[in-house]
Order: sequence, then structure tokens, then C-alpha cells
Amino acid sequence: MLTRRFFLQSAMLAGCSAAAHPLMNSVTFAAVPGDRRLVVIILRGGMDGLDIVQPYGDPLLAKLRPDFAIGPKAGAADLDGFFGLHPLLVPQLMPMWTAGELGFAHAVSTPYRDKRSHFDGQDMLEAGTGMDVPVSMIRDGWLNRLLQTLPGATAETAYSVGEEELRLLSGAAPTMSWTPDAWLGLSSQGRRLLESIYHDDPLFRDAAADALTMTAPEATMEDDLSGDDVPTARRRPPKPETEKVPGHNALAAFAASRLKGAARIAAFSLTGWDTHRGQEHALRRPAEQLAAMLTTLKTELGPVWRETLVLAMTEFGRTARQNGTAGTDHGTGGAMVMAGGALKGGKVYGKWPGLADADLYAGRDLMPTADIRAYGAWALAGLYGTPRETLERTIFPGLDMGTDPRFLA
Repeated sequence: MLTRRFFLQSAMLAGCSAAAHPLMNSVTFAAVPGDRRLVVIILRGGMDGLDIVQPYGDPLLAKLRPDFAIGPKAGAADLDGFFGLHPLLVPQLMPMWTAGELGFAHAVSTPYRDKRSHFDGQDMLEAGTGMDVPVSMIRDGWLNRLLQTLPGATAETAYSVGEEELRLLSGAAPTMSWTPDAWLGLSSQGRRLLESIYHDDPLFRDAAADALTMTAPEATMEDDLSGDDVPTARRRPPKPETEKVPGHNALAAFAASRLKGAARIAAFSLTGWDTHRGQEHALRRPAEQLAAMLTTLKTELGPVWRETLVLAMTEFGRTARQNGTAGTDHGTGGAMVMAGGALKGGKVYGKWPGLADADLYAGRDLMPTADIRAYGAWALAGLYGTPRETLERTIFPGLDMGTDPRFLA
């Protein structure tokens, strides 16, 4: 069977980081007392908040990103006269914004600084700690520490292909696991890459070959088996009639079904936000998936949506300036997406720092003006009545929550 090492090694050789690998995602559930629901989505890869929620009212944005489509004239939806919603999100999410069920927090980040590693950034985001404690020493996540403060809380954990348990909900609170069946398909280029990577490693070479053979028994790693110009006898067999990998809409629908039952907390991840090159194209898939997931959650939850808050959080933002390949690189300050009937939406929360050179972090990144953990802490305080002292000392150790941004309805 394919192992985590298999995916990690192949992804690190193939691209920037396995933490942004498109084959990895997971979903986790927990049941706690009360009627309020919380959904946390980890946006892996470093979502570009400056593109998703465009501060088009700052004239420097267009100068920093001359090749990007920016503002209402380029198809973004005006939100408040300063910020615009990316065109890919407009069809599905503007009705949610208009209904007061969608909002954003801009210029936010974890305390993580400077090294800009997906792995370290995601670990800190899920652990909920600061820079004073090495993430490697933290064995649990902030949602699990919340569960430990709620009497009678239970949890079950579910995985999709290729990802172990989210640190977000790992810890002393009990969990159970569910692993769906998976159908794995790779392009011919991907097959050749993996064959090359593991050519001299018999154990992983044979494991990879076995796994790929099970998914496409008539295919070989040397064949380009897609397209109508390939002889019928050599084409890759079609996917099974029933697709076994839960699609992102299916994951959201499954989460909603649990949240309508005993579950009160759901957490899962959405990958693909690492947009180093060709960002206009690279952003399409994750942005449309996020919009579809939020829409599916609202539709499937029905009246429960009124009691639901969704927080979509990423490990860091991206550089203010575009790079030489019409993309952006790892940054610092970013944006958080919020949704749900429990949200006081229709607003972009936070203090805008500006995009002048002197205002950027390290002369390159959006300057964070708020700790993203504070939004998580105020969410837990409002949803579950968790005391501030517990939030600042136990769940998010070392956090100063500051003033309540009052984003809950």
C-alpha cells in the first residue's frame, strides 16, 4: 500500500512541499454539548488573501501585481468600496455575503515568522501555540484542548486518502477513525516521475507499482493513456462506476450529515493553495472547491446552518508582489474566510496595514495586524462559553485575545 513516506518524498521532489500536495486532505468530527456548530477548514498551501479578498481600494495592489485581474473592473465583486471578492467566488458566495452569512478577517496570521515552511506553519496553526514553545514539543491541537474542557465531549476522526490525523484534533480527548475506500489515478507524467524516484528503492518501487496497477491494471508507466488518439486496447480503464474518493462536495455533505446529528465540531482540510506560478489558473480549482464546500454546507445543514460558524484558516499568506512566473511566493499576513448563520457577516474584519514598502513585513509580505488565533478564541468563547483565562492559557497558550471583534451574531 502507498505510505505517507511515498507521498512526502514524491511531492518534495515534484514541487514545493508535500504540505501543499493535492492528494492529501482529511476530515474530522467531534461531538460536544449544545446546539452551536463549528467547522474549521485548514486551507493547505498558503491561500493568497490579497487575491481572494482583494484590497482593490489600495492603489498599490495593482502596481505590485500588474499581471493580476484586480477589482470590480476585472470581475471582482465589490464588498465595501475597498475590498473585492475574487471573481471565482462571486457566483456561489455573493448571495451568502448579501445575506450576512459570509465575512473575512484580513491581515491575520499565526505567530509563525520568517522561515515560511508549509509544514511548520500548518503545525503551528493546528497546534495553536506561539513561537515561545517549539511546535515539535506540542502533542495536541487547539480543538482537542477545547474538547478536554467540555464535559461529556466525544470525538470521531475520519480520513481521506494519504493524510494522517489532523493535529488540530489530536490529543488526550478520545477519537475514533474512519478511512474511506480510495481510487487513485495519476497522469502518465506522474507515473513516470514516481517510477524514476523509486527506481533504486525496491520496497517503495514495488509498492507504488502494485498500487498503480490496482487502479489501472492495463496501464504501464511508460504509456500516455489519456485522449481519444490512444488505441482503445491501450487506454487507461475508466474510474469505477461509483467514485470512491469523496469529492469535496461529498465531504461537505458528509460533514453536514454528522453536524445535523450528534456532532458539533467538524474539521477538515482543503489543499492546492500553493500558487507559485500561473496563479490565475492555479487558484481556480481550490477557490471553486472552497465556494462549493461552503454552499454545500449551507444547503445540507438546512435550519442547522443558523447555528453554524465556519472558519477557513491558512498557514500563511503570500508575497504582496507577484513573482516572475505570474504567481506569488510564501508570505506572512493573509486572510481568514468566515461563514455561517452564527456569523455577523457582510463585513471584512481587521485593521488594514497598507501596502507601501515601509508597511510590508520584511519589505515583502502583508503585515499582520491580528493573531488569527484570537479569532478562533473569540469563536470558542461565543459558541461554547469557554472562559478567557482558559483560552489564553490552555487552548491557545500565550495568546492575548485583545478586544472582541464581535463577529458572532
